[in-house]
Amino acid sequence: MSVVVIGVNHRTVPLGLLERMTIDDDHLDKTLADVISRENVSEAVVLSTCNRTEVYVYAERFHGAFQDVRNVLSESAFLAPEAFADHLYVLYDADAIRHLFCVAAGLDSAVLGENEILGQVKRAWQRAREQKVSGTSLNLLFRHSVEVGKRARSETDIARHITSVAQAAVAMAAQRLGGLAGRRVLVLGAGGMGEGMAKIVAAAGVSDFAIANRTYERSRDLADLVGGRAVRLSAVADELRDTDVLLTSTGANTIMLEHSDIEPAMLHRGDHPLLIVDIAVPRDIDPSVAGLDGVTLLDMDDVRHFTEAGVAERQREVQAVRQIVDEEVDRFLDASTARESAPLIVALRERAEDIRLHEIEGFGSRLAGLTPEQREAVEALTHRILAKLLHEPTVELKESAGTRRGDRLAESMRDLFDL
Repeated sequence: MSVVVIGVNHRTVPLGLLERMTIDDDHLDKTLADVISRENVSEAVVLSTCNRTEVYVYAERFHGAFQDVRNVLSESAFLAPEAFADHLYVLYDADAIRHLFCVAAGLDSAVLGENEILGQVKRAWQRAREQKVSGTSLNLLFRHSVEVGKRARSETDIARHITSVAQAAVAMAAQRLGGLAGRRVLVLGAGGMGEGMAKIVAAAGVSDFAIANRTYERSRDLADLVGGRAVRLSAVADELRDTDVLLTSTGANTIMLEHSDIEPAMLHRGDHPLLIVDIAVPRDIDPSVAGLDGVTLLDMDDVRHFTEAGVAERQREVQAVRQIVDEEVDRFLDASTARESAPLIVALRERAEDIRLHEIEGFGSRLAGLTPEQREAVEALTHRILAKLLHEPTVELKESAGTRRGDRLAESMRDLFDL
């Protein structure tokens, strides 16, 4: 049995392919059910964010599990496996554990040290637990990953400065415009990212900003919270006639604003330019909008370039976080080894002890004439013989637990001793 992660992220695939492979909230339960139904998978967690789509499984067979998950991703994205297979990364056992810990610690994000990913890891794990597809092994792993993420942020400065995609999006817009003071801002989307951007815009002192969402009540609640204006989705095109910056991140799986939605607004703006920052994956804005006169369209690729330029001051913290990750991987593996080998070792020793007691009982009449001291010596002698015979098998089981060799030894032990 192995822990395996199969996935794609912002480093391995172009944005256009990444957004097609994103699994939105509405389809997550179906995907979890599909993964767990496969022959070689015992447990599963799916982590899909704007930066990655990863499937973590506890697998019966590594190669079989890889094919199972690849097929699920293919069917979910309506893509042939060969369209994305070369972009997949596949890690197992210690490497898979280390990868998850790095993700939770913010080392594998587009924005180094981002805070949002830790909550996303928690929610992905919680969803798998609710669907009863994450069992003992992945529950222990994901619980530990959350501890690693918290430790990285509390013991280092990895989470200082710009540490969220929402922060980066607003900062990038402010840099492009020389500040947001006096600008009119429209935030499209009132979910986690949208709320994050709205709060940052409000904190920046923007006095005129609007919030639109597919559900008007949600945009109204957020507007009341941050001091903005709520507008209906149907009014967005009109709102764009006077907007300086459009910040967008909805959870929609289709384009929210087409070329034909934005072009009429630009005709009413004259020479007044429009900056759009679209951090949704899949994207909210039709990419062809970038060809309209006066429009500057930025997306997650631009966010990544922007944050990479300012990452040097946090790079010195990376080594400290990696050391924490390495320590926690070792700690997790040690604990896993003990958990995996202990029940079998106990069963082996109990089986041996049953045999010892049975044989002594069978010799009861012959041992009846022994003095208490002699009886005690027989007990001690048989105990020592068993201890010496079981020492090497016990050490081998402990040291190889969690590996394929360990699995073979454990299976042989069960067969040989009927455990």
